[in-house]
Amino acid sequence: MADPRIIDVELDEATIIWRNADIEQERRIAIFDLLEGNHFAPAKEYPQGYDGPYKLKLRVEEGRLALDISAESGELLETIVLGLTRFRRAIRDYFAICDSYFQAIRQATPQQIETIDMARRGIHNDAAELLKERLEGKIEVDFDTARRLFTLICVLHIKG
Repeated sequence: MADPRIIDVELDEATIIWRNADIEQERRIAIFDLLEGNHFAPAKEYPQGYDGPYKLKLRVEEGRLALDISAESGELLETIVLGLTRFRRAIRDYFAICDSYFQAIRQATPQQIETIDMARRGIHNDAAELLKERLEGKIEVDFDTARRLFTLICVLHIKG
């Protein structure tokens, strides 16, 4: 019986150069929310008809995003590699707006925080749509799963 979902997600710690408490909190929330509810259905047929659930490891390798997809047992099923060029602007914009947001929650008015948060959600939503598009034909994900995966992709790109 098909179980198209992620049950474990790991970020390659060697890829993550630096992060602060705010980013660490975003990472924890994204992983928690992702594991609570997601849709993740690789297009490839795996041995013995395996169709979920999946373990996922995200890493950056030679400037590309690598998604290691494993069976529940830990057996590696495949690695999908995506070029990151089309994500660079979204990642840069997302970092900039998140920085503004984290500063605002410490000193801005509720209205200013809401305005920045709306802009942050807009960038995040656009990036999630881009991720869904780039995964098309490889992995079927729903919008919320794409949003959470984009957050984790951003964590992999943090430079000190």
